[in-house]
Amino acid sequence: MENWITSIMEQFGYIGIFLLIMVENLFPPIPSEVILTFGGFMTTHSNLTILGVVIAATIGSVVGAIVLYGVGFVINVDRIEKIVDRWGHILRLTREDIHKANAWFEKYGVWTVFFCRFIPLIRSLISLPAGMARMNFWVFLALTTVGTFIWNVVLVNIGAAVGDSWETIVGYMDIYSNIVYAVLAVLFIVLVWLFIKKRFKK
Repeated sequence: MENWITSIMEQFGYIGIFLLIMVENLFPPIPSEVILTFGGFMTTHSNLTILGVVIAATIGSVVGAIVLYGVGFVINVDRIEKIVDRWGHILRLTREDIHKANAWFEKYGVWTVFFCRFIPLIRSLISLPAGMARMNFWVFLALTTVGTFIWNVVLVNIGAAVGDSWETIVGYMDIYSNIVYAVLAVLFIVLVWLFIKKRFKK
């Protein structure tokens, strides 16, 4: 997948970055870490600039987030689960992924939209519960834009700084992602256990 992503970016520049990041928001398994760090690297040997890459990536991310917000706004949890059951093998999503994002939003409220922009997978999916909760659109847009912009600035600048070693950073980001997934899994199990314990007491 990495070769396919880098090939599109080399051929289409800013437009390729915009499209890839937008798709990454709709299909979370596409790694934004590869897109952003390689985009940073491209600024060292092409006419692309760091600011241009950041802007293209931020616009793409926000557009993708708006689409998912809209989906959450018009579709309830049951219908989303049915879609995931049917198409999850293509989207590489499970019911558990949806439940995690929803649990984060219910627990931490609107600020989840901002802070979750720094968490793999949840970064994209958090737009769904925001839409389902009918979160104020302009607040959603502002928090999404700021959080996404910060994430993009960091990774694009890292990619530009390390140059040819950008793939090493992707490796570190994979470790970060795996740690986050493990923590989320543990939290999910704890929440389920507490829920069952509470029901059992009743």
